[in-house]
Amino acid sequence: MMACGFAARAEEGEYDPAKVSESLKAIFQFGSAATKQALNANTVTLISGTIGGTYVQFGADLASVLDDGNKLRVLPIVGRGSVQSVADILFLQGVDLGIVRSDTLDYLERKGFAKDIKKQFTYVTKLYNEEMHVIAPRSIHNLKELEGKTVSVDLPNGGTFITALTVFERLGIKPKVVYIEQRIALEKLRNGDIDAVIVVGGKPYKAVSGFKDDRFHLVTVDYDKPLQGDYLPATLSAKDYPNLIADQEKVDTIAVPAVLAAYNWAPNSDRYRKLSQFVDAFFTKFPAFQNPPFHPKWKEVSLAAPLADWNRFPAAKQWLDQHGVQPIARDRFQAFLKQNPASAELKSDADKEALFQQYRAWEAEQNAKAQLRPASQPR
Repeated sequence: MMACGFAARAEEGEYDPAKVSESLKAIFQFGSAATKQALNANTVTLISGTIGGTYVQFGADLASVLDDGNKLRVLPIVGRGSVQSVADILFLQGVDLGIVRSDTLDYLERKGFAKDIKKQFTYVTKLYNEEMHVIAPRSIHNLKELEGKTVSVDLPNGGTFITALTVFERLGIKPKVVYIEQRIALEKLRNGDIDAVIVVGGKPYKAVSGFKDDRFHLVTVDYDKPLQGDYLPATLSAKDYPNLIADQEKVDTIAVPAVLAAYNWAPNSDRYRKLSQFVDAFFTKFPAFQNPPFHPKWKEVSLAAPLADWNRFPAAKQWLDQHGVQPIARDRFQAFLKQNPASAELKSDADKEALFQQYRAWEAEQNAKAQLRPASQPR
């Protein structure tokens, strides 16, 4: 009767959703066997992150732009964070790829939880840098003042606790660490039950931007030498968090790259084929992500940006090579060094590498600003 109803209304010249809706076509026209095959053949499943985080928004953006009926469907799933996503990519049936932090796999190997784990992964692209947010009372001015204090580092399924513990370890700071979900932790901070909350995520991070209390602010995280190997310099501004940073002021912090990672599927497998199809659509339509209404962090993404110690998904590397997309060239940095008098004081390769990371972060910020600038405004 329902099918007849659709037909009758269509004959009367009214809008027939069955003609344009792939879902309705699947239900009313194809039948169960054909539907099952069509829906599964070209669906790519993406593990994102927790509700309210940047990963979830990126997953939604990917689905919005790339979904193409039965030709390609991106199915984002709410995840539990970077650590759980690593496990899901490795072991959860049906998961094709996910978003993880670059320091998560290093931590798992360093602590003896895994061996040669990066060989089991490939990366499609480095996404964006996730800033470290330290929310604390205004009486606390730097990380060292958190010594012995109670600090929440989110749940142990995510990546925030890995970044926080790594930073504390390298700087020799020993707080009392507790694992509390971020929204609950911020309420406990407000009530005086804990002394600080650490959130690592792409700015503006929803849970942080929604936190309003004049007693608290964002604490500076200096780009100290022990942090320069794995992290990048970053800044937070009043534009990002007007409730926590005074107008015209900035707060220095560090950032860690987020990575769109996949299992290292064999090239002749069906899973490899589906990921190759995803990559072609994603890279081809990439410019669309860098415009509203999509997350502003897309403006930081450089598809060809290299990722140390990771192997690029072969189909992604092939696409970039075929389309002549090149990563940031070191020769531009070398020219930058020659024109910078301060570079003469850099004695070691480690110092030069640290400056190179700062240069990359600066260039990404400049590119983002250029993309936001109106066309009529001089560059």
